[in-house]
Amino acid sequence: MRKATKKGIMLRQANNSPKLQRNEVEKNRRMHMKDLYGKLAVLIPTPPSKSSSHMLLEHAATHIKNLQVRLDTLNQKKLQLESRSNHISTGSSSRSPVVLVKEFGSTLEVFLMCGLNKNFFLHEVISVLEEEAARVVTVNQSTGGERIIYRIYSQAVSPRIGIETSRVHERLEELIS
Repeated sequence: MRKATKKGIMLRQANNSPKLQRNEVEKNRRMHMKDLYGKLAVLIPTPPSKSSSHMLLEHAATHIKNLQVRLDTLNQKKLQLESRSNHISTGSSSRSPVVLVKEFGSTLEVFLMCGLNKNFFLHEVISVLEEEAARVVTVNQSTGGERIIYRIYSQAVSPRIGIETSRVHERLEELIS
């Protein structure tokens, strides 16, 4: 048997040193990746429970694609609204009021856009809604440039009967014209 010398031990440690360094680097890399996967799981609305990192990445990719589609849709709507708003607000003679009526079950949402020199009163609009069996819940008003925008939320007095949206729209058009 050979006697272990100090020089032999130093040589073996020197030979093992690169391997130990690689192991340490790999261990740090795995810990860093685990931390990153944990951060990703927090950002996803419903991460897959106790699944592999592959499934987590697939879920994240799907979520990002869905967000991109939603962003594209919202950008298109924004452009449509901006072009509609620019069309409505060009020229002082073309500032006719605009009425939009949307129905959501027993709830009715009314948008009124008009110039600052509007030719109707808000209480008249509320009266039309109440005559059509709609109870006004909230009214929001905002002013932008030379336009006033009213947003009126109302509910049907009787949810079984509902509100006749087309009639409300027709009466409001008559009122503001």
